[in-house]
Amino acid sequence: MSTVRSPDHRSEQHGSHRSVRSSHSAGLRHVLTHLITPLLMCIGMGLAYLGAFANPAPHHLPVAVVGSGRSAQLLAQSINDKADGDLEVRTVADRAAAVDGLKHQEIFGAYVIHAQGAPKASATGTTKPSVKGAEKASAKGAQEGAEGDGAGAGGTAAVSAKAAPELLVATAGSDTSASVVQKVFTPVAAQQGAPLKVTDVAPTAEDDPTGQGIFFLLVAISIGSYASVAVIGGAGAVLPVRLRAALAIGTSFVAGLIGTAFAGPVFHLVDHGLRGLWGMAWLYSAGILLIGTGLHTFLKRWTTLGVMALFVMLNFTSSGGVFRPEMQNGFFAALHSFWNGAGFVEGTRSHVYFDDYGLSGHVWTLGWWLVAGLLMVGAAALAEKRRRTAEAEVAANAAAVAAAAVAATVPEPTRKRGSRTARSSAGGAGTEAGAGGADADVTAAAAVAAEANVEVEMEMEEAVGV
Repeated sequence: MSTVRSPDHRSEQHGSHRSVRSSHSAGLRHVLTHLITPLLMCIGMGLAYLGAFANPAPHHLPVAVVGSGRSAQLLAQSINDKADGDLEVRTVADRAAAVDGLKHQEIFGAYVIHAQGAPKASATGTTKPSVKGAEKASAKGAQEGAEGDGAGAGGTAAVSAKAAPELLVATAGSDTSASVVQKVFTPVAAQQGAPLKVTDVAPTAEDDPTGQGIFFLLVAISIGSYASVAVIGGAGAVLPVRLRAALAIGTSFVAGLIGTAFAGPVFHLVDHGLRGLWGMAWLYSAGILLIGTGLHTFLKRWTTLGVMALFVMLNFTSSGGVFRPEMQNGFFAALHSFWNGAGFVEGTRSHVYFDDYGLSGHVWTLGWWLVAGLLMVGAAALAEKRRRTAEAEVAANAAAVAAAAVAATVPEPTRKRGSRTARSSAGGAGTEAGAGGADADVTAAAAVAAEANVEVEMEMEEAVGV
C-alpha cells in the first residue's frame, strides 16, 4: 500500500535540505577564508628564502693581499679591475695586520705572497673563473708579479716548499665567505707553481665545523618565541596587557635558557661565554614576544602571519647565518645592519670567536628591538583602554534604553483599574517578549564566544604547526 506524503511534509523535507546546503556553504566559506593565511605564508617564504639564498654571489667582498712590493700591488689591482665589483681587494703591510683585519671582520681573506722567484707563467691559462673573472685576474696578477720578482732574482724556475703562498681565513666569521675567497686565490698559488696553504685564524668550535650551528640556534629560539605569541595573545586575551607582558618576559627568560642549554652542554656549539649567550638570547626572544603580544591587539588572527613575516621571512634571511650580507643582494644586506636576528648571530660570533670585538653594537641592536616591543605593548594597552571605554558607554546606553522601556510598562496611578489591568496584561506580554529577547541575546553572546574560541585555537594551531 503506497504512502501518500502531504504537501507540508514535502515542504519540510525541502527546507531541511536547504538548511544542510546552507550549513555546508557557510563551512566552506569559513575554511577558504582561513586558507588565505597559509597560502600567504607560502608566498612570503618563497619570496624571502629564494630571494635571499637562490643565487648567492659576492658584492664588494673585502679581501687583502699581504705585501707592499710591486707584485702585491699588481695582484690587488688586477683582481679589482676584473672582478667587476664582486671583490674589494686592498693591500696590507704584513701578516700581523692581515690577522688583525680578519679578527675584526674588516676582511674575509688575506693572500700572503712568500715566493721570491716564481717562474714566469704560461700565456694561456686553463683555470675557469669562478667569481666573474676574479680567478683569471688573480692568475694574471700573479704572473705579472712573478715577472717583476723573477727579473730581480734571475728568473729562477724553482720555488721552495718553504716559500709556498698562504691564504688566511676566519671561518668563524663565515664559512661560505671563506670558501669563496679560497676559490679566488687557489689559481694564484697554482700560477706560482706551489700548493696553497690555508690557515684559519679564527676556527669554529669542534662540534660546529661550518659555524652554522648559531643560525639553527636562532631558528629554535625564534620559533619558540613567535609560537608563544599566539598562546599569550590568544588564550590570554582576557588578561590585562601588563600581565600578558609579564608572561612574555617570563617566557623569553625560559626560551633563553633552553637555547643556552642547546648551545652548550647538549650540542657543544659553544665552549665558553654561555652567560653572555643567554643574555643575548633573552634580549632577542623578549623583543619578539613583546612585539608579537602588542601586535595581537591590532592584528588578531593575522598575528601569526605578521610575526612570521617579521621574525622568519625577513629575519632568518638577513641574519648572516648562512650567507653574510656581502654575499647577498642589497635588500637583505641592508636589513642585516639593524635586524634583530643579525644582532643575535653577529653578537654571538663576536662574543664567542672574536674577543667581543663589535659586541656592544650588536647588543644595542637587540636592545632597540626590546624597546620597540615595550612601545608596542604600550600602544596595545592604550588601544584596549579606549575599546573598553567605548564598550562601557554602549552598555550604559543600552541599560538606559532598557530602564526607559521598563518604566514605560509601569501603570500610572490616575488610570482606572480596568486600564491598569489591561496595561498589566500588556506589560506582562512585553515582559515575556523582553525575556525572550534577553534569551536571544544570551544565545548570540554564547555563539560569539564560541566563535572567538575557535579563532584562538586555529591561530595557535597555525603558529605551532608552522
